[in-house]
Amino acid sequence: MRGYTEPAAARSFLRPLLTSLHDPALLLDAEVAARRIVHAIQRDEMVVVHGDYDADGVSGTALLTHWIRALGGRAEPIVPDRFRHGYDLSRPGVERAAARNASVLVTVDCGIAALEPVRLAADAGVDVIVTDHHAPGPCLPDALAVVNPNRPDCSYPNKDLCGAGVAFKVGQLVARALGQPVDEAWNYLDLVAVATVADQMKLQGENRVLTRYGLRVLSQARRRGLAELMRSADLTPGDPVGADAVAFRIGPRINAAGRVGDAGKALTLLLTGDSDEARRLASLLERNNAERRDLERRTAAEALAALGESYDPARDRAVVVVGEDWHPGVIGIVASRVVERIHRPAVVIALDGEAGRGSARSIPPFDLHGAISACSDHLDRFGGHHQAAGLDIRRDRIDAFREAFQGVARERLGNEEPRPVLYVDAEIGLGEIDLELSRYMRYGGPYGRGNAEPVFMARRVTFARPPRVLKGGHLKFRMLQNGSGLGAIGFRLVERVSLDAIANRPVDVAFTLLENTFRGVTTVEGRVVDIRPAE
Repeated sequence: MRGYTEPAAARSFLRPLLTSLHDPALLLDAEVAARRIVHAIQRDEMVVVHGDYDADGVSGTALLTHWIRALGGRAEPIVPDRFRHGYDLSRPGVERAAARNASVLVTVDCGIAALEPVRLAADAGVDVIVTDHHAPGPCLPDALAVVNPNRPDCSYPNKDLCGAGVAFKVGQLVARALGQPVDEAWNYLDLVAVATVADQMKLQGENRVLTRYGLRVLSQARRRGLAELMRSADLTPGDPVGADAVAFRIGPRINAAGRVGDAGKALTLLLTGDSDEARRLASLLERNNAERRDLERRTAAEALAALGESYDPARDRAVVVVGEDWHPGVIGIVASRVVERIHRPAVVIALDGEAGRGSARSIPPFDLHGAISACSDHLDRFGGHHQAAGLDIRRDRIDAFREAFQGVARERLGNEEPRPVLYVDAEIGLGEIDLELSRYMRYGGPYGRGNAEPVFMARRVTFARPPRVLKGGHLKFRMLQNGSGLGAIGFRLVERVSLDAIANRPVDVAFTLLENTFRGVTTVEGRVVDIRPAE
């Protein structure tokens, strides 16, 4: 199902090994960065680690801070406040680092576009090390080291490292230079796994290895903060943790702090060794996440309503949706909801007076960062990568940006309407599905972007009884075929499937496998991707 026909390649895919990871020294400037951090550790200099406020940046900042301290150095972590500082390294970030008497300022998951703040720090006598993974602009910051696999002159094989992954590679080199055992590095892979999955990086090659072993470390819940966060997300520390648990439970709770609260609280949670503090902060993030969900629902409803007034599927290859006083912390999620609904690249802009803050999401074939770069004359600043981006824009430039963005999308997507394509890995009979099959499928994981969970299709199934619509627009039903049955749930499927079209007739169902444990008994059901009337 994954195209591996040679035994050796198939074996490598099914049993990925840590020995297959790339040498971190292949990252351009990584050895320069590591030498400076080693020097700071040996000279007792202060290293300030400045991360982004999302799950990737927070996890990477915690990782590098903890590692430097474990190696005997002094490190202080900071992350920006979304509302007071904006994203990326900024002047306030440099001032906060200076207030902590930093000799070295290391960015994590940010900094590649922070040309002026990096210059300010350097002018103040601070050595700046930029570690990032976002697409660089035409000029790199004038830092002591710029470690980014997506630098045009960097030959590192894995261009899809997340920000925490880049920080991990630098940490490996620092530990190597100080004579630490190689195996000690693997203790930090839980944070790399959280960041890789939460930032939706491709789970292929090296990323899949890092995530697979990182999930094993995560399941051990060695960090008190992560253990409490897992409990608040209805996960049991010590039980196996899958990528879906990170994507839908752990990652959103860390992100929620940066979206509607204080990302510094999430950072403290990942660093604390105090159980009481961990419980208190996990509870705070749980409240942040509940607030985030409420804001997201209301803002998504308003954005989709606004879209309904102007969107023409035959004409529009991309959309720009604008709202007054929308919460900037949820517009990225809302942009994802818009993309799910219309399958077009989407930019969602929250206006506050004359200033606008935008988040953008894309569809697989469309390079979002490249498209926004082509429209950058209308923006104050922007950053991101192929599938996600952020931007700042003035109110009076929105119409011109919308026209330019639409033009780029029409040029690059062509005249054919973009339509989602569902790839089915295998046709299956319901009688073939059991726990053994589900557990064999684990060898192909972890699953996520770039390594999608296998999709099966069962033809001409019937419903044991009419599907039930659950809160949130989920569909719940039991499907029957040739005397065999399988329970199934389709999350938010009501938005895309007409119940009238599938009622009282055989249907074809595409689904992945989902294990449920209730009162100690584990069963398999289908997580429905799509339903259509049987052909």
